[in-house]
Amino acid sequence: MITIDVKKALGDLDLDVSLSLPMHGITAIFGRSGAGKTSLINIISGLSTPDSGVITIGSHVLFDSEQQVNLPPEKRKIGYVFQDARLFPHYTVSGNLRYGCSQPDPAQWDSVVNLLGIEHLLNRYPASLSGGEKQRVAIGRALLSNPDMLLMDEPLASLDLPRKQELMPYLERLAKEVKIPIVYVTHSLDEILRLADHMAMLNQGKVLVSGHVNSVWGSPEMRPWLPPREQSSLLSARVNYQHPHYALTQVMLNHDAYLWVKELKRQRGEWVRVRIHSNDVSITKVRPEQTSIRNVLSARVDKIHPVDDQQQVEVRLRVGETNLWANITLWAADELRLQVGDKVFAQIKGVSVTQDDLAAL
Repeated sequence: MITIDVKKALGDLDLDVSLSLPMHGITAIFGRSGAGKTSLINIISGLSTPDSGVITIGSHVLFDSEQQVNLPPEKRKIGYVFQDARLFPHYTVSGNLRYGCSQPDPAQWDSVVNLLGIEHLLNRYPASLSGGEKQRVAIGRALLSNPDMLLMDEPLASLDLPRKQELMPYLERLAKEVKIPIVYVTHSLDEILRLADHMAMLNQGKVLVSGHVNSVWGSPEMRPWLPPREQSSLLSARVNYQHPHYALTQVMLNHDAYLWVKELKRQRGEWVRVRIHSNDVSITKVRPEQTSIRNVLSARVDKIHPVDDQQQVEVRLRVGETNLWANITLWAADELRLQVGDKVFAQIKGVSVTQDDLAAL
């Protein structure tokens, strides 16, 4: 477990963060500009010193104000990828990669170079690289330093859309194949959906909510931060089987709840993460028959939350151990006489797959 419990006064911002992060996967640090995201990872890396607190990676103590432990950045075994790649312009790509380790293990070198698709760039200089290529080299340099943790500070923020699209598949591969924890700072909801296993939301220097991305995404704390088009639920599911006649794949939420999604080229038993927009969920008290909607789930009403001045109601449903949000009109809620605890059926118009659910493996 990674423990971060630190305080630091930063002008008008008082950073006061207490987090326990897993030793695997990508943890997204999400929040608006000025929330303290970059300040937090600068503290983790040793580039900034907290006023008090403790930082540990497993049994490795990086900072402890009471024990007067404060390892310098070079002793922390942490790789850092900045918004701008910060490559040395007078070194080739190969030279930049070797900067953190003069004699890398050949197998590790080949693995990192292949993972990031930069073999054809090794003899080129940074000035001839695109923004996405520079970031891939910066990630490779950080990985070749054999870190215990990788910090990434909005690595896509400085890139235009084509370069972001170029880099994203490599970040997705990184999430699957790298076996060290990655802390990924972002204010992009799309990046969280495609990359993160866990997330923590910061606001004005404080943690509002943290945990598995599915639970945080569907939490009451997160919903006010999501624009109407992003209001949705994330659910983990296992691939079950391919429909024999249609381009559809059945994925299982639990032993008796399943969804049909567009055909996936995945093996039976593989985990995926599915996203269901709240506006695509309707509620009925009787099981529908002869309907065009393919996905109907048995559920129980867990929470009813009216949305001020919008004649809308947010309903949180429980499907087994999973939360599913539905946005319905106040009129519909009144006509159904919905109450917490009611057994209902959720009709789901659309389902999308956002990524492999690494945390469930």
